[in-house]
Amino acid sequence: MIEIVGIRFKSVGKIYYFAPGKISASIGDKAIVETVRGVECGDVVIPNRFIDDNSFTASLKPIIRLATKDDMRTLEKNSAKEKDAFKICEQKIAFRKLNMHLIDVECTFDNNKLLFYFTSENRVDFRELVKDLAAIFRTRIELRQIGVRDEAKILGGLGICGREFCCKSYMGEFQPVSIKMAKEQGLSLNPTKISGTCGRLMCCLKNEQAAYEELLRITPKVGAIVSLADDVKGRVIEANLITGKLKIMPEKTDVPVIADRSDVKLIHDAEIKVNRDELKALKGLEE
Repeated sequence: MIEIVGIRFKSVGKIYYFAPGKISASIGDKAIVETVRGVECGDVVIPNRFIDDNSFTASLKPIIRLATKDDMRTLEKNSAKEKDAFKICEQKIAFRKLNMHLIDVECTFDNNKLLFYFTSENRVDFRELVKDLAAIFRTRIELRQIGVRDEAKILGGLGICGREFCCKSYMGEFQPVSIKMAKEQGLSLNPTKISGTCGRLMCCLKNEQAAYEELLRITPKVGAIVSLADDVKGRVIEANLITGKLKIMPEKTDVPVIADRSDVKLIHDAEIKVNRDELKALKGLEE
């Protein structure tokens, strides 16, 4: 068994694990640790816990200490520096006439690096901008181009459901979402209906996929051949996964009937496919 502590560096970010040593950490504590970016301060979200050694292939870095009052003052200074850096960077971007949109600025706890996050439709030559910023702040400068999903996660906002973005409120990491999920859930493949504010497929499609997969397992799909109670065969022309109601076109008639999925016997199921034209038209929503 190995003892770990889980630490998060952003309010809704990925959880990283560290070796506590003799330190006893509680949820809500702030801890000083060494990361690939340098010394950082993060929030304890998982207190001291023993887990199986096989859960980690690499050795864990130790927690340096729990944050002190001096450390908290350092965080306040860094926060003020980030705000100033944001304004200055925007001014330099305008001066250099660069086609980029600044999203966020982060200052490492040890003040060893400033990271600037931006979006742009194209590649940007920001070498001169880096020189400008380095001359002003006298520290290492790193510019990172991020995607629209990351932009939404940083800035936040309200989705069409009226609630805060999933990525901003609770999602630590993005999960892959596909056009096939939307089709399996019976949604209209209209980009405005299945995409979020970021312009990509809504994350909630992934959240609900497991439930729909179970419903698809027990519900004949559109195109399936089923047998009704009177042994009359028919083809499913509509299926409501939530209610379990099926609209079936019996053989030798043009009058459809409504039946519950529990009242029919499946003879040959159909398969839900996304055709090439649909994929081509909506491919940008998955990226």
